[in-house]
Amino acid sequence: MEHYLDNAATTQVCPEAAQAALAAMTEQYGNPSSTHTKGREAKKLLDRSRAQVAAALGCRAEELVFTSCGSESDNWALLGGAEAQRRRGRHVISSAVEHDAVRKSLDELEARGFEVTRLKPDASGAIPAEAVAAALREDTILVSLMLVNNETGAVTDISAVSRAIRASGAPALLHTDAVQGFGKLAFTPKSLGADLISISGHKIHAPKGVGALYIRQGLRLKPFLVGGAQENGRRAGTEALPQIAAFGTAAELAAAGLERNRAHMEALRDRALETLRPALPELVVIGAGSPHILSLSLPGWRSEVLMNFLEARGVYVSRSSACKKGARSHVLEAMGLPAAVIDGALRVGLSRLTREEDIDAFCAGLIAAHDTLAHR
Repeated sequence: MEHYLDNAATTQVCPEAAQAALAAMTEQYGNPSSTHTKGREAKKLLDRSRAQVAAALGCRAEELVFTSCGSESDNWALLGGAEAQRRRGRHVISSAVEHDAVRKSLDELEARGFEVTRLKPDASGAIPAEAVAAALREDTILVSLMLVNNETGAVTDISAVSRAIRASGAPALLHTDAVQGFGKLAFTPKSLGADLISISGHKIHAPKGVGALYIRQGLRLKPFLVGGAQENGRRAGTEALPQIAAFGTAAELAAAGLERNRAHMEALRDRALETLRPALPELVVIGAGSPHILSLSLPGWRSEVLMNFLEARGVYVSRSSACKKGARSHVLEAMGLPAAVIDGALRVGLSRLTREEDIDAFCAGLIAAHDTLAHR
């Protein structure tokens, strides 16, 4: 039996979202920019899907622009946000534990002449608002911090960061990569105080290839893609309507079941720890906060070896972000964890579709790996 526990990397597309995508491909298949009947049908579906995602996020539909993924949203937010603020300063604040989509955008900003401060996380993996407040300057024009860390599940208090920015008087825009938080935690742009928010479909049981960027009303960013008037002139390219329709359906389901799903994932997380801690005294739990990510380590055991052992039992987990492709985690290094902890780290990603038997299979497999494999 398959036990899929890598939902922080991507989720299985739920039947409702798959059906929405199929209907868009086979029934409402027109171009939303066309003015004939099929085009108007597609435009109606596009508008409805945008309204569904916007309602789940808690913003106006016109504040939401569809993108191809969370990485595109991050790139656009950082590069576009910094350029929009260039006349007010050139200082940017972020952290050492961001997703590579943000990290590499920061590198690009430095190449363009911006100064970037990368804050260190606390012991939990989150970025303290006090550290942001201490780093703010009168020329700070952009702050970008992840809401939920994709490797550890650590939750940064973005609302407190927003208050610190306002109290400082700095002209900074606030961006948060909420790809791992959307559909898992209760928040809105207003509650966060964010100007820009990145989200993605494939983390909430929609297909890969669709994301969105929340852009606060009144904030103008230059289009990241040019060539057409789609998305009210903000992003060129014919909209990926099947993925967008699926995203809308998945977002609506995630919002409707938010508290129930959170409780379900927290119970599964607790079940795993209640089983593993007595059996594996060496176990190290890394970070905490989000209900759907459990990051842990068996120091002295190699994560790749543990993963292969688990996979042979039909249990799928990861060692860090899927985007790292085997490289050592910069997140765990930034947290100052010992090399043995980093090299033995595993990430378990839960979802609303995760079952108790999946958790039990993982725990049994990890305990067996501990008892069977050479300690090295």
